[in-house]
Amino acid sequence: MKRIGILSDTHSCWDERYATHFAGCDEVWHAGDVGDVSILRRLEEIVPVVRAVSGNIDHGDVRRMCPEVQEFEVEGVRVWMTHIGGYPGKYSPGVKRILREEGIKLMVSGHSHILKVIPDHELGLLHINPGAAGYHGWQKVRTLIRCTLDHGTICDLDVIELGKQKM
Repeated sequence: MKRIGILSDTHSCWDERYATHFAGCDEVWHAGDVGDVSILRRLEEIVPVVRAVSGNIDHGDVRRMCPEVQEFEVEGVRVWMTHIGGYPGKYSPGVKRILREEGIKLMVSGHSHILKVIPDHELGLLHINPGAAGYHGWQKVRTLIRCTLDHGTICDLDVIELGKQKM
């Protein structure tokens, strides 16, 4: 059993509540638009494993450290993570084929700044977009996600609201 913290679209924003909410997690996954590489370094101080993909605003060290796509398995759950991948019914071109062929059970993406947790019954997977954790963007509420992966299941999913966006 592993507890996972998921965030996206920090856009260089560090919030001490990331540490509070991800304490006790085994891994943190960042679905892109990290911004400054210090965000990843600070997450690494909190959890043993940090996995991240680069997003459309990322450059320099973040782009060198983080691939555009990560595919991996945790606790028997095949995971596919990218920044811009779409969602069930509106996947980016070619994504649906990859998800099907690779037997993906959990797809994580960011980019839209819109929190989405959507089952894809056709492909037998769960799609998670944790929304935006940073202040940059038009989202009304900043959000994070925590969940547990346990022997092939995804359970105990928590949506964490960090508060309203600064306007």
